[in-house]
Amino acid sequence: MQTLDIHFKPSGIQWLGQIPKHWEVVRLKYVAILYTGDSIKDNDKYKYCIVNNSVPYVSTKDIDIYSNFIDYNNEMFISHYDTNFKRAYKDSILLCIEGANAGKKIAFLNQEVCFVNKLCCINNKSKTLHSKLLFYFLQSIFFKNTFFSNIKGLIGGVTAEHIGNFYIFKPPLKEQKAIASYLDTKCEKIAEFISKKEHTITLLKELKDSIINKAVTQGLDENTAFKDSGIQWLGQIPKHWEVRRIASIGSFSKGGNISRQDLIYNGNPAILYGDIYTKYEFKSYDLESKISKETSLLATPIYKGDILFAGSGETKEDIGKSIVYLGDEKAFAGGDVIIFRQQKHDSLFLSYTLNAKYAKFYKYIESKGEIIVHIYASNLRELRIPIPPLEEQKQIAKYLDDKVAKIDLAITKANEQIKLIQEYKTSLINECVCGRIDLNKEEQ
Repeated sequence: MQTLDIHFKPSGIQWLGQIPKHWEVVRLKYVAILYTGDSIKDNDKYKYCIVNNSVPYVSTKDIDIYSNFIDYNNEMFISHYDTNFKRAYKDSILLCIEGANAGKKIAFLNQEVCFVNKLCCINNKSKTLHSKLLFYFLQSIFFKNTFFSNIKGLIGGVTAEHIGNFYIFKPPLKEQKAIASYLDTKCEKIAEFISKKEHTITLLKELKDSIINKAVTQGLDENTAFKDSGIQWLGQIPKHWEVRRIASIGSFSKGGNISRQDLIYNGNPAILYGDIYTKYEFKSYDLESKISKETSLLATPIYKGDILFAGSGETKEDIGKSIVYLGDEKAFAGGDVIIFRQQKHDSLFLSYTLNAKYAKFYKYIESKGEIIVHIYASNLRELRIPIPPLEEQKQIAKYLDDKVAKIDLAITKANEQIKLIQEYKTSLINECVCGRIDLNKEEQ
């Protein structure tokens, strides 16, 4: 990036520094109209479906799903003739001003929408302000710092009136368009790079699942003879393997007497059900959560080789996720952690097996609930899994450890590349909208 070869002046904002001498500093409310939206009661949502002469309805969660400058499409639509809902007209930006999504934003430069009350519509009313540049400005470090430093209240939010008093920088209109066009080109290339990396990550995860599923259902010997497993959705397994209900090779128990409020910085290792599907994949030698000695006296202990299932989850995909604890230190399990203990088989092999595609499918169909999903030991007891001889279990577990480690390393590198390019994008936008890049030099 090239720096500007022009004169600067103080911005008048102490912690920002200088901006180009020919730029203006104005409050947002003088160039845009700001207002919040309206909410629909859950019991009334069924009334709003796809109809003629309607516009889509945007909620805060949609900003997590969609990216910049897109046409929104949802199952909830508001009739053009319904005057009970505020509109975000073309050339508008929706900014989430409250809650967990505070600060996230989306632009609707070519489409009209309705929107929820936790979103603030920033509609460009000035002929001297380019809407797309305004959207880029709202993505700048300067604006983000201003926004988050002004969050107040228990829920955490900033009022539309307060946002209206935030400062923005306004170069001449021709320069605004040039900056926006430059950023469009750069950000499009960045988006393409990220999309390719995310596709690579998806393929790597699919490859990992495929390798695990094949190894724990067919073994490593390509020349082995096969037999029918007797389980329709499992298929054939090596002839010398057996199929067992997991209840026949071990016993189940349940954790308890630990909640998030009991966690401390340093103490005895512990695991909560949410940790199983957010912090670990197949195994753990050292549990991140810690509890006091006093809390552990009433908690359920776990030992090396125990397999731990998540008995509750937010989705059916998460439910029943399991890991094996391989640490030497005595640890403890919280509520809704289902503990499976056995002695005769390789626990790491069992962990891979219980997270294979067919096992996930079984746990998916056995789970109950919609908002919070549950599975119980009584369901897991009936899960039938293929089991090879012990030495073969150990060979498969080692093989999968090696394969998974290599794939995970590739995934980590791809994620790091995404993070770096996202940081570059943030820096690039900030430098452009604060007047620190000479576009004439960039084009040379």
